[in-house]
Amino acid sequence: MSDPQTTQHDTLADRAETRTTAPEASSHHGHGSHHHDHEHGHDHDHPFEWPEAARIAVVAVVAALVWFRIWEPFAAVSLIGIAGLLIGGWPILKEAFENVVERRMTMELSMTIAIAAAAAIGEFFTALVITLFVLVAEVLEGLTVGRGRKAIRDLVEFLPNEVSVRRAGAVQSVASEELAVGDAILVAPGGRLPVDGIVLSGHSFVDESRITGESMPVEKTEGAKVFAGSINQSGALEIAAERLGRDTSYGQIIEAVEAAEQSRAPVQRLADRLAGYLVYFALGAAVLTFLITRDIYATISVIIVAGACGIAAGTPLAILGAIGRSARLGAIVKGGVHLETLGQVNTVVLDKTGTLTFGRPAVQRLVPVAGITGDELLAAAAAAELRSEHPLGKAIVAYARSQGRSVAEPTRFDYTRAGASNAGR
Repeated sequence: MSDPQTTQHDTLADRAETRTTAPEASSHHGHGSHHHDHEHGHDHDHPFEWPEAARIAVVAVVAALVWFRIWEPFAAVSLIGIAGLLIGGWPILKEAFENVVERRMTMELSMTIAIAAAAAIGEFFTALVITLFVLVAEVLEGLTVGRGRKAIRDLVEFLPNEVSVRRAGAVQSVASEELAVGDAILVAPGGRLPVDGIVLSGHSFVDESRITGESMPVEKTEGAKVFAGSINQSGALEIAAERLGRDTSYGQIIEAVEAAEQSRAPVQRLADRLAGYLVYFALGAAVLTFLITRDIYATISVIIVAGACGIAAGTPLAILGAIGRSARLGAIVKGGVHLETLGQVNTVVLDKTGTLTFGRPAVQRLVPVAGITGDELLAAAAAAELRSEHPLGKAIVAYARSQGRSVAEPTRFDYTRAGASNAGR
């Protein structure tokens, strides 16, 4: 859990590498605010690093040694327990001190109080278990945040790093960051489109499902609009760049995912307030418990309950995890408030193609006219579509071959601007 990042970055890649932090609910925080890791959070490129693993392992081993009372030269104090607390509790204590300076109530501060109280009465095993809990919770938190960041990085890395551009009459390969509006970009079959633009020449079918949600490839000819993040499926295209980087439709989708992870749902703000109040209430209850019972063990038990991380940390983590998971599955959620609204939904309307179905056309049955058999119809249709790049044409040829038929090779094949194929023998 480190310092927050608020710097701006010039490229989508830089923005993806920046840890997404939740903006604060207000500029001034009272004693009821409980600001956890999503404002002052982990910034690891690898959320679970070896020092964290080693620290957790040491605390777990020391806790076992203390429990079985192995090497305890002094009855009043456990030297090995103190060593384990210093090793495992240092990052917790460090952040708790920062929270005190900033006058913020956090999980680390409340847990530090519980750890210190347990150690003060000689309950080193309890103190070590609390320390282990906090360390594991922070690792799980880092993993959840890291998965959300990875979803954004995956979106960014889908775009090509190098593209072929026609400049001064020659085709050259340049980095995508060096593209300029008006560049003529060449996209080969199977290539990914790096920009939004207009087709200058060529004919192809383009998979725009990442942008528009349309599962069927869309035909592109001269003058057609294309979008960054689409996949060119068949023919070569030459495209005039109109929008680059964050200005493209794909770049705006990435920014929508980032903004969604930064936004705070109403339930998160409520959890922040409740967590802060709960911690102070539990500390007050601990004082009251001691005054009434004079039982230090009961008092420490109440203080341990004061760690409200389950409320303050669990709520935003659940939302972050859901947004990241949705992004990896191709669904863009524009904010935690929309996830919260899903709990009130009683009717869901789905686009059938590509959602409830696979979005791949297939021949269902043959309906020949009078005087023509089904075999003759299939043979003619398959021959006409053999060289076609249209998804429906490919489905007809695939059906004919699945029926064990050999498709006749046409001697002539033309493709009209309207997209119809003409084959002759």
